[in-house]
This record gives sequence, C-alpha cells and structure tokens, in this order.
Amino acid sequence: MWMQNPSPRALVLVNLGTPSAPTAAAVRSYLSEFLMDRRVVQIPRLLWWPLLNWVILPRRSPVVAHKYAAIWTAEGSPLAAYTQRLADGVQAALPEWRVTMAMRYGEPAFAKAIDALVADGVNEIVVLPLYPQYSTTTTASVEDVVAESRAQHPQVAFRTVHDYHRDPHWVEAMAASIREHWARNGRAQKLLFSFHGIPARLVHNGDPYAAQCEAGTRAVASALGIAREEILLTYQSRFGRERWLQPYTLPTLQQLASDGVREIDIACPGFAVDCLETLEEIAMLNAEAFVAAGGSSLRYIPCLNDGAAHVQALVAIAESAA
Repeated sequence: MWMQNPSPRALVLVNLGTPSAPTAAAVRSYLSEFLMDRRVVQIPRLLWWPLLNWVILPRRSPVVAHKYAAIWTAEGSPLAAYTQRLADGVQAALPEWRVTMAMRYGEPAFAKAIDALVADGVNEIVVLPLYPQYSTTTTASVEDVVAESRAQHPQVAFRTVHDYHRDPHWVEAMAASIREHWARNGRAQKLLFSFHGIPARLVHNGDPYAAQCEAGTRAVASALGIAREEILLTYQSRFGRERWLQPYTLPTLQQLASDGVREIDIACPGFAVDCLETLEEIAMLNAEAFVAAGGSSLRYIPCLNDGAAHVQALVAIAESAA
C-alpha cells in the first residue's frame, strides 16, 4: 500500500473487471455493465437492451456464477486479488509514484480511482491497461473512460499505454515463465498460446489485435530460442453465433488429442493475471476435454500475475510512457 505523501505523478493499472461475489446477482450486475459497452457488443441498443436483460442475463448469470464459484478464493476473485498484488508490487518498485489499480467494469471503478488521485493532488497520470495486445474491444474501451476523465479534469496530464506485446521486458518475462515451467516439468510435445478471441469482422475492419497476437508470439518464440512454428496460436472464449478469430482453442486441443498428442503446455499471453478464462475455461474445462479426447495432460502455465518479472516489466513500461 502507498504510504508516502501525495505525488504529482500516478500510475493506474486497469484490468477488465470481475463480479464482487460468485452469485447470480453480482454476476448479473457485472455482466450488465460489461455487455452494454458498445465496444464489446455493437448491436443497436434498442434491440440489444431487451435481449440482454430479458433473455441473456436471466439465463447466463446463474451459470457464470457457478463458474466463478469454482475458482473463488479466500481473497475473493482471483483477478481482483492478483491485480491488487501486482499494483502493490509496482508501488514498492516505484516509491516516487502513486500506484493504484482500477477496473473497466465493476469496482474499483476507473472514474472513482481518478477522482481520488486528483483529490490527492496528482497532476500527471499514466494509465496502463493490462492488455498486452491492443483491441477496440479492450484498450479502446479504457481509452473511452480516460477521455471522460480528461474532460472532467482538464488540469491533469493523461498518458495511456497503447500496447506492450513486443516490449522486451514483457517478452522476457513471458519467456522466463515458460522456461521455468519446462525446468520443473520437462517440455511437453506441443506448446500452445491461447488468446481471448474477438469477432473476425473487427479485424477485417482494421482492429490490430490478431496481428499483435502473432507479433507477440514471434517475439516470445525468439526469446525462447525456438522457431515460431513450434508454438500453436489459438483463440478462446467465443460467445454468440458470429464467426470469431480462428483457430478456436478447444477444437484444436481435441484434434491434437485425436492425432496422438498426449501432453501440451498451454499459456495465455493475452491475460496479465489469472481469471475465469484461464483458471476455469483453460485449466479446468479445456484440460478435461483434452483428456476426454485421448490426451494425457494439458499443463497450464500460469499468467505472470504478481511475479517479480511482471512487476519489473510494468515498471519499465510505465517509466517509458511518463
């Protein structure tokens, strides 16, 4: 926790968000805010609002709450706990800054975090969305709320980190995490990177996300000293009927098992900290599906979370942005 006098410079680490509890009511409140963001769902509001509130949320909230309950910890949501620990680690490494964390959806809300910093006398704020790869569905949404805060506090200088998928510190942190996994467990037959998917039409319309997933994968492969072809790249977490970026993670894992692959190492470089999509979707559901299809072990490599290498990478990124 930050204990010094107010600083004129602050760093805000922004993550996506999480329900406050693994209950249908808390999940519904969170999903309502998330899925009403025009960056996330582009369906006209007059059509989307009744569909979301009368059909999707009543059906999905209890199901998603059950998923959250499977990963909930004594500290609460893993995403919130890891993000707070990460912010604490960065604060310890940047004692001359004021470091805090905020969520794009849910609590602690971004606007409230900014208001508190300004009230404490901060006049320069670096906003670091915890998305290594830029997308209009994630980073651009953070930029939207930064613009709102900039209009509310015109005396404050805001800088937003656009992406960091090829930042050498982040790339080396990712590579080191994989090396450590291999040193402890040996190397599986395949290494797979699973990124959160987005609708394919967004990429066709100019979203750089897919290109940055590929560029970051190439950078990590180079840091590991292996060929890019030795890493499989897939996309997870698809919802709705629209075509999303492919190949999809789950069918790829099932096909690999059918082809005789028995062990796979899997990492999720698009996620800064572990969350529902990594702990429940990948490490639990996808691992079970891989074994059911004939595989022996899907070995999940945790996110960088609050590890020292991740802390130092974000410190370097923040200092470069200041």
